[in-house]
Amino acid sequence: MAATTAQSTGTLPSGVEICTTAPDIFYLPELVFGGLVWILVASTHIDPTNPLGWVMFVSVFCFVMTFLWMIIFVTGCHKSSSGWAVADFVYHFLAVLFYLSAGVDLAFITLQHKSGDQRIYRIDISAVVFAFVATLLYFIHAILSAIRWKHF
Repeated sequence: MAATTAQSTGTLPSGVEICTTAPDIFYLPELVFGGLVWILVASTHIDPTNPLGWVMFVSVFCFVMTFLWMIIFVTGCHKSSSGWAVADFVYHFLAVLFYLSAGVDLAFITLQHKSGDQRIYRIDISAVVFAFVATLLYFIHAILSAIRWKHF
């Protein structure tokens, strides 16, 4: 009697299964907190424009890409291929780097303008907090996607 060593192959969820699997359950919180960063930064006076332009780019880019990524997973267009598992990890790792840099830029600018209008300052502080929460969510998603990719 020979022992068989069948290696389990991973699968990517589709449909409502994305609401029950560990990395994919983070899509909605990523959208919520990323959208809050986008809304809060857009509701304040953009000064200086260059770093806050980067923050806006990151929040809009990651919001749109996460929404499209979620739609691809819901519809099952990934066909559970290992290439999509790699792409999932790469995208979320890139989003972590983007949001981390945007959060640091936003925090630096917010600290420089703390003597200005207090309402704008509070909005900017909220945007900084939400940017770092979004960074954390994307980081957890990237780690769990890497684990899923390893077991694929």
